[in-house]
Amino acid sequence: QVHLVESGGGLVQAGGSLRLSCAASGLTFSRYGMGWFRQAPGKEREFVATISWRGLSTYYADSVKGRFTISRDNAKNTVYLQMNSLKPEDTAGYYCAADLWGYDANSPDQYEYWGQGTQVTVSS
Repeated sequence: QVHLVESGGGLVQAGGSLRLSCAASGLTFSRYGMGWFRQAPGKEREFVATISWRGLSTYYADSVKGRFTISRDNAKNTVYLQMNSLKPEDTAGYYCAADLWGYDANSPDQYEYWGQGTQVTVSS
């Protein structure tokens, strides 16, 4: 059974930083592209960032480019999202997802497995 477990969310002031982690189990992690999405109350799930299965390619939403960095450690079956210069509009539930042999996948429909999410709240 596949499990994706996010951690690292919390409350931070605008301009601050957080590092999210997503630990995967039950799958061959190195075969999966990994993505981060977010969803604010009353809004659709939004693409944030993705990293290819080998970690050689990354792709970001324009709204986070230059502020967020996605990375992965295949030895630890973990993907990370470093979030800097946080803004109140970054407030949302953040979800990681896995896409077999994924490469630059920015649509939720492309992902097979999802975590339960971690809340990020940025105060002004």
